[in-house]
Amino acid sequence: MKILITGGTGFIGQALIKILLQQNAEIKVVTRNIAHAKSTLPNTVEFITHLSLDDIESCDVVINLAGEPIADKRWSAKQKDRICQSRWQLTKQLAENIQLAKNPPHLFISGSAIGIYGRQDNTPITESFSDFHPEFTHNVCEKWENIATSASSCQTRVALLRTGIVLAKDKGALAKMLTPFKLGLGGKIGRGNQMMSWIHIHDMVRAILHIIAHQELHGPINMTAEQAVSNQDFSKVLANTLNRPCFATVPSFMLKVLLGEMSDLLLFGQNVYPEKLLKSGFVFEYKDISTAMDNLFPG
Repeated sequence: MKILITGGTGFIGQALIKILLQQNAEIKVVTRNIAHAKSTLPNTVEFITHLSLDDIESCDVVINLAGEPIADKRWSAKQKDRICQSRWQLTKQLAENIQLAKNPPHLFISGSAIGIYGRQDNTPITESFSDFHPEFTHNVCEKWENIATSASSCQTRVALLRTGIVLAKDKGALAKMLTPFKLGLGGKIGRGNQMMSWIHIHDMVRAILHIIAHQELHGPINMTAEQAVSNQDFSKVLANTLNRPCFATVPSFMLKVLLGEMSDLLLFGQNVYPEKLLKSGFVFEYKDISTAMDNLFPG
C-alpha cells in the first residue's frame, strides 16, 4: 500500500509510520524541513517538500495530520491565525488535488479534534452530536472538516479524526503535565469536574489502521477511549501511578491570567464516546485511564 502523510514528524505521525513500515507500506511524507524529517523518521521513508497531482495519483491513502500545535503558545490574534491556516490551507491543497485526480486515492484521512464540540458537560457525546458550543476550537475544526469533506466522492472515502488527548510517555499533553506531578505538586485544575477524553497512543495508531481496513467507516470518527474521566480523577490516577501526592489545585483565575483564552482548553472539556469505532468492531487495548497510565509508567 502506498501512503502519503502530512505531519509525519509529529508524535502521532512518527508512531503511525513505524507501524505502517512494519506492514510493508510505502510511505511518502510531505515536509517543509527535509533535514529535520530525515533525522526523525526511518530512511526508508520518501520525503517531498511540494505536493503535486502526481503525488496524489500515485498513492492509495492520504493521511493528513499536519497543524500548528494548539496549546504551545498563548492565543494571540497572530497565533490563532497560524493555528487555523496551518490546518485549512494544506487540507484545501490536498482536497483540491484529490478532486482533480483522474486516479484519486481511495481514502483520505484528515485530522480534526474533539474541540469541535466546544465546551460541554458530562453527557456522553457520540459522532451524531450537533449541539456544538461556538468558540475558537469549534470554529477551527468545523472549517477544517468541511474542507476535508469536499474531497469525498464515489472514488474517495473521507474519514475525519476527532482526536482527544493522546497519551504518550514523553510527548504530547502528558509530557507537559509530568514535571509538577513528579515534584509532588500535581493536582486538579479549577474545580476538577471538567471531562477529559483521552486515548493511548498505541490505540490511536491501531484505530487509524482500523479505519484504513474498514470501508464502512467515514465522516467524523471519535478517536477517544471508551471511558472519559474528570480532571480530578485523571490527576489522582497520574499521581498514584507516579507514587506522588495529589493535593494541589491550580486556580482557574491563575490559568486565565497566565494563558488567557487558551486556558479554556484546560478549564472545560467534553465526555466523548467512540461509538463508530466500537460499532465497527474495534477493541481498545487501553479502555480505562489506570490501565493506560500503568502501561506508560510501569513499576
